[in-house]
Order: sequence, then C-alpha cells, then structure tokens
Amino acid sequence: MAKITGISCIRTRKNGTWTIVKVQTDQDGLYGIGSASDVYNPEAVVQVIEQLLAPLLIGKDAANIEDLWQTMYMSGYWRNGAILHTAIGGIDMALWDIKGKEAGLPIYQLLGGASRAAVACYGHAGGSDISELKEDVQRYMEEGYSVIRVQMGGYGGGGFIGADKANLPERPWTSGPVFDEHAYLNAIPAMFEQLRVTFGMGIQFTHDVHEHLSPIHAIQLAKRVEPYGLFFLEDALAPEQIGWYRQLRQQSATPQAVGELFVNPQEWTELVKERLIDFIRVRVSKAGGISACRKIAALCEAFGVRTAWQEGGENDPVNQAAAVHLDMAIWNFGIQEVNHFKPEELDAFEGHVVRKGGYLYPSNKPGLGIELDELKARLLVGEDWNRSAYHNPYHLDRKADGTLVRP
Repeated sequence: MAKITGISCIRTRKNGTWTIVKVQTDQDGLYGIGSASDVYNPEAVVQVIEQLLAPLLIGKDAANIEDLWQTMYMSGYWRNGAILHTAIGGIDMALWDIKGKEAGLPIYQLLGGASRAAVACYGHAGGSDISELKEDVQRYMEEGYSVIRVQMGGYGGGGFIGADKANLPERPWTSGPVFDEHAYLNAIPAMFEQLRVTFGMGIQFTHDVHEHLSPIHAIQLAKRVEPYGLFFLEDALAPEQIGWYRQLRQQSATPQAVGELFVNPQEWTELVKERLIDFIRVRVSKAGGISACRKIAALCEAFGVRTAWQEGGENDPVNQAAAVHLDMAIWNFGIQEVNHFKPEELDAFEGHVVRKGGYLYPSNKPGLGIELDELKARLLVGEDWNRSAYHNPYHLDRKADGTLVRP
C-alpha cells in the first residue's frame, strides 16, 4: 500500500484565491490533488492542513480513506466548521484521486460506475433589467441548456433601491443601494411572468434567493412563483431559519433547493428525512469531500431528494471534477451548477471537466482525471500577490435603516 509522505498546499488563480492540496506518497510518481479553496479564508484553511492534518496523516496508508476521514474529522475535537471541513475535503479528494490512479479507473467507476451518459448542468443568466435578462436566457438556450438560473441584477436583484430614492434615516449607515424585501417580492414574480410569456413553459428556470428574505416573505415568494413552474427555488431561507421549511412545504409546491451554506449534518438531516426539500446543494469541499457527499447522496436517495452540488463562480476545476464524478455515479442526481474558467486557468488543469451544450463530461483518465501543472498554476496568482496581505471579506447588503441582510 502507498503511504503518505507529504501534504502541501498550492495557492493559484489571481491573488491566490484557489487552494489546491497535493498528497504525495512513497510510490514513484503517485500523488493526488484536491480542492481546499475558500475565497474568504484561504490562509486559515492552509494552516489547518499544514499544522493539524498533514502531521497527523504522514506515514499512514493512503488507501484507508474512511479511517483517515474520521481521524481528520475528530482531530481538532471541535468539528463541523467550514474551515475544518474544507481542509478535510481537499485531502479526501486527493486520497480518492490516488485510489483511482492505483486502480487505473476514474473515481466514478470506484463509486459503482456510471448511472448516466453525461451530467446535466444549468446556465447562469442575468441582466440589469428584464430586457438584458431575456437576451441572456436566449443565449443559454442557443448553447444547449435546458435548465437556466435567472437573476435580475445579481443576488437580491429586483429588491435594491438607490440611496437617492430610498427612505434613509439621518446619518445613514450606507451610501449604496439598499435592499427592500417588498420590492423584491413584487419584482421576482413579475420577472417570471415576463419570462414565461416570452419563452413559454418548455424551458426550466431556477432562481437563487440567496437567503435575503425573512421567513414569512420567503414563503410568500414560493407561493407567488408557483404558477411559473420553477425547476427549483434556491436557498429561500438562511441556515438559521431552516425550521421554517416545514411551513414553507405546507404552503407551496415550488421545489426547494438548499444547502449552499451547510457544513453540519444536523442542518440537512432533518430536512431530508422529513422530505421538506427537493434538492441538496452543499459544496463538495465544504461538506468534507467525496466521502462525505456520497453518504449525503445515499441519505437523500432514501427520502426522494436529489442532488444539485453547489459550485459558485469562485470555485476551482478540481472541486468541479469531484462533483461531476459523484454526479456520474449516484442514482438520485438532479442537476449540477457549472463554472466557467479562463483558458489560461484551464491550461493549468489538464484533463479538466469539459462542457458541451448543457452537459458536463469528466475525463476518463484514472482518479479525478486532472494533472496539475504547478508552474502554470503558480503563475496565475500574479506578480503583485502577497499572501500575508490577503483580505477579501464577503460583501454584505443592508436595508434602508442599516440592518445587515443575511447572505
């Protein structure tokens, strides 16, 4: 059996926003890679890998993935946090990559083989107004997508009011546009009405609320968009308010997809068991990697819930590959979020997932199928990159009175 001899982190993409884990073994040329990217806390993830997990795993058999996962999971005593799970997820992917290379098979074959010919994905259409949005929807339809996410002006779009038109208090806390729930509640159903008039009911649409609404308004929105036949409504409620999904299900038949911010099994287990959601949308790395997500998929299958693993525009080709290998193997796959990368970024990840029309195709090379060109990867960060000066917090929206809106 191959033994782990080293675990290192490679920061790549502009400003070092991607973190790729490399697990090396004592077998000549045998290594694995995984995604440990966290655009807001990259250095924290690196420190967990280098200071906590790597010393723990060096010298262990790389083949014992389940035991190594459990060892990492409990190694810091406190668990189920985004930083720890991202670190575990990156190493877990790399261990599966190694196992696939040893077996000479792509990972999806190790997970039981293909359940489908390709992985359906959805496009991301947007526009500052309905006219621009319709043009973007048309473009995605022409590219071959049968499911398209529609956002009008980004997350919360349709609900933003310029500071010059908003009723701001004296000495306001924000000078930018403010988010208004009532404006959003009126704008989004009107958006879908116009989209259906133009494109009919043949094309499938999703929409991301991005947790911007209070619970009762999320229920109102789900009811109001029900006539427009959404493929799903995404993250209608923040993780702090998931108890409201019971009332939402009682009030509306709009399919619900949730989980982008989930990292703790207690967040998704009851939602799945009580059949309160239709799609689970955790990010593979944030949930703890391939090992964790195949278990989530098995739980979901038993209760009629499908997968829609989250990607996000800041994610990397390695996490996308891990998601697609899961998608190929699990029976209860629903849809896959797609990422788009620059040619020079893809050039550093030979064997990356390929999109053709509305489908994704994994490399059939062993493991994840990706070979990382470390030199090209390091060049992507840019000459002025300073890892010690990295600061990239998530942008937060506010209401007119200054109250923060949960993402």
